[in-house]
Amino acid sequence: MLNWHLIERKNMESKILVDTNVLLDYFLTREPFFNDAKQIIEKCAEGKINACIAAHSVSNMFFILRKTYDVKERRELLLSLFEIFDVEGIDSEKLMKGLKNETFSDFEDCLQMECAESFCAQYIVTRNTADYVTSKIPAVTPTEYLEMER
Repeated sequence: MLNWHLIERKNMESKILVDTNVLLDYFLTREPFFNDAKQIIEKCAEGKINACIAAHSVSNMFFILRKTYDVKERRELLLSLFEIFDVEGIDSEKLMKGLKNETFSDFEDCLQMECAESFCAQYIVTRNTADYVTSKIPAVTPTEYLEMER
Protein backbone atom coordinates (compact mmCIF):
# COMPACT_ATOMS: atom_id res chain seq x y z
CA MET A 1 0.00 0.00 0.00
CA LEU A 2 1.09 3.57 -0.62
CA ASN A 3 2.18 5.87 2.18
CA TRP A 4 -0.16 8.75 1.33
CA HIS A 5 1.27 11.05 3.97
CA LEU A 6 4.66 10.99 2.23
CA ILE A 7 3.26 12.36 -1.01
CA GLU A 8 2.68 16.11 -1.38
CA ARG A 9 -0.35 17.35 -3.30
CA LYS A 10 0.53 19.50 -6.32
CA ASN A 11 -1.40 21.64 -8.76
CA MET A 12 -4.02 19.50 -10.39
CA GLU A 13 -5.96 20.05 -13.59
CA SER A 14 -8.24 17.05 -14.01
CA LYS A 15 -11.18 16.57 -11.62
CA ILE A 16 -12.76 13.17 -11.13
CA LEU A 17 -14.91 11.21 -8.73
CA VAL A 18 -13.46 7.78 -8.01
CA ASP A 19 -16.23 5.23 -7.57
CA THR A 20 -16.20 2.77 -4.69
CA ASN A 21 -15.50 -0.22 -6.94
CA VAL A 22 -12.18 1.26 -8.09
CA LEU A 23 -11.03 1.76 -4.50
CA LEU A 24 -12.11 -1.78 -3.63
CA ASP A 25 -10.17 -3.13 -6.62
CA TYR A 26 -7.10 -1.57 -5.04
CA PHE A 27 -7.71 -2.50 -1.40
CA LEU A 28 -8.73 -6.07 -2.27
CA THR A 29 -6.11 -6.52 -5.03
CA ARG A 30 -8.85 -7.65 -7.40
CA GLU A 31 -7.46 -8.88 -10.69
CA PRO A 32 -7.46 -7.98 -13.49
CA PHE A 33 -8.48 -4.52 -12.23
CA PHE A 34 -5.84 -3.89 -9.56
CA ASN A 35 -3.13 -2.28 -11.72
CA ASP A 36 -5.42 0.34 -13.25
CA ALA A 37 -6.93 1.13 -9.86
CA LYS A 38 -3.45 1.46 -8.40
CA GLN A 39 -2.37 3.84 -11.19
CA ILE A 40 -5.44 6.03 -10.66
CA ILE A 41 -4.87 6.20 -6.91
CA GLU A 42 -1.15 6.86 -7.33
CA LYS A 43 -1.84 9.74 -9.75
CA CYS A 44 -4.28 11.20 -7.23
CA ALA A 45 -1.77 10.79 -4.42
CA GLU A 46 0.96 12.42 -6.51
CA GLY A 47 -1.30 15.40 -7.14
CA LYS A 48 -1.65 14.77 -10.87
CA ILE A 49 -5.41 14.34 -10.57
CA ASN A 50 -7.77 16.27 -8.33
CA ALA A 51 -10.18 13.59 -7.13
CA CYS A 52 -12.98 13.10 -4.70
CA ILE A 53 -14.86 10.19 -3.25
CA ALA A 54 -18.42 10.20 -2.00
CA ALA A 55 -18.84 10.15 1.77
CA HIS A 56 -21.09 7.11 1.60
CA SER A 57 -18.27 5.21 -0.15
CA VAL A 58 -16.35 5.29 3.13
CA SER A 59 -19.14 3.64 5.12
CA ASN A 60 -19.80 1.13 2.32
CA MET A 61 -16.12 0.16 2.19
CA PHE A 62 -15.86 -0.10 5.97
CA PHE A 63 -18.54 -2.79 5.78
CA ILE A 64 -17.29 -4.56 2.63
CA LEU A 65 -13.65 -4.71 3.78
CA ARG A 66 -14.57 -6.47 7.05
CA LYS A 67 -13.91 -9.88 5.50
CA THR A 68 -10.33 -8.97 4.64
CA TYR A 69 -9.25 -6.42 7.25
CA ASP A 70 -9.85 -6.09 10.97
CA VAL A 71 -11.42 -2.94 12.43
CA LYS A 72 -8.10 -1.21 13.12
CA GLU A 73 -6.79 -1.93 9.61
CA ARG A 74 -10.02 -0.72 8.00
CA ARG A 75 -9.90 2.52 9.96
CA GLU A 76 -6.28 3.11 8.92
CA LEU A 77 -6.93 2.31 5.25
CA LEU A 78 -9.99 4.51 5.04
CA LEU A 79 -8.41 7.37 6.98
CA SER A 80 -5.53 7.29 4.49
CA LEU A 81 -8.00 8.18 1.73
CA PHE A 82 -8.67 11.54 3.38
CA GLU A 83 -5.05 12.49 2.75
CA ILE A 84 -5.45 12.40 -1.02
CA PHE A 85 -9.16 12.63 -1.83
CA ASP A 86 -11.67 15.33 -1.16
CA VAL A 87 -14.79 13.82 0.34
CA GLU A 88 -18.13 14.99 -1.02
CA GLY A 89 -20.87 14.74 1.56
CA ILE A 90 -24.43 13.63 1.15
CA ASP A 91 -26.97 16.12 2.39
CA SER A 92 -30.76 16.13 2.28
CA GLU A 93 -30.77 17.98 -1.05
CA LYS A 94 -28.61 15.33 -2.74
CA LEU A 95 -30.69 12.55 -1.19
CA MET A 96 -33.94 14.09 -2.43
CA LYS A 97 -32.52 14.73 -5.91
CA GLY A 98 -31.33 11.13 -6.02
CA LEU A 99 -34.67 9.74 -4.90
CA LYS A 100 -36.54 11.87 -7.44
CA ASN A 101 -34.20 10.96 -10.31
CA GLU A 102 -36.09 8.24 -12.16
CA THR A 103 -33.45 7.85 -14.87
CA PHE A 104 -31.16 5.92 -12.49
CA SER A 105 -32.16 2.42 -11.49
CA ASP A 106 -29.44 2.29 -8.80
CA PHE A 107 -29.87 4.89 -6.06
CA GLU A 108 -26.26 4.58 -4.86
CA ASP A 109 -24.94 5.32 -8.36
CA CYS A 110 -27.24 8.34 -8.55
CA LEU A 111 -25.73 9.61 -5.28
CA GLN A 112 -22.25 9.12 -6.76
CA MET A 113 -23.31 11.27 -9.72
CA GLU A 114 -24.73 13.94 -7.38
CA CYS A 115 -21.41 14.03 -5.51
CA ALA A 116 -19.47 14.24 -8.79
CA GLU A 117 -21.64 17.13 -9.94
CA SER A 118 -21.20 18.95 -6.62
CA PHE A 119 -17.41 18.52 -6.95
CA CYS A 120 -17.53 19.79 -10.58
CA ALA A 121 -15.90 16.56 -11.68
CA GLN A 122 -15.26 16.07 -15.37
CA TYR A 123 -15.56 12.28 -15.08
CA ILE A 124 -16.76 9.50 -12.84
CA VAL A 125 -14.11 6.79 -12.88
CA THR A 126 -15.84 3.46 -12.40
CA ARG A 127 -15.91 -0.06 -13.70
CA ASN A 128 -19.70 0.14 -13.91
CA THR A 129 -20.04 2.62 -16.76
CA ALA A 130 -23.31 1.02 -17.89
CA ASP A 131 -24.91 2.19 -14.64
CA TYR A 132 -24.15 5.81 -15.56
CA VAL A 133 -25.57 6.07 -19.08
CA THR A 134 -28.05 8.72 -17.90
CA SER A 135 -25.50 10.57 -15.76
CA LYS A 136 -24.88 14.28 -16.29
CA ILE A 137 -21.18 13.51 -15.68
CA PRO A 138 -19.61 11.07 -18.17
CA ALA A 139 -18.47 7.77 -16.69
CA VAL A 140 -15.26 6.12 -17.87
CA THR A 141 -13.39 3.03 -16.77
CA PRO A 142 -10.01 3.38 -15.09
CA THR A 143 -8.40 2.06 -18.29
CA GLU A 144 -10.20 4.65 -20.43
CA TYR A 145 -9.29 7.45 -18.05
CA LEU A 146 -5.62 6.46 -18.00
CA GLU A 147 -5.61 6.42 -21.81
CA MET A 148 -7.09 9.94 -21.91
CA GLU A 149 -4.44 11.19 -19.48
CA ARG A 150 -1.53 9.98 -21.62
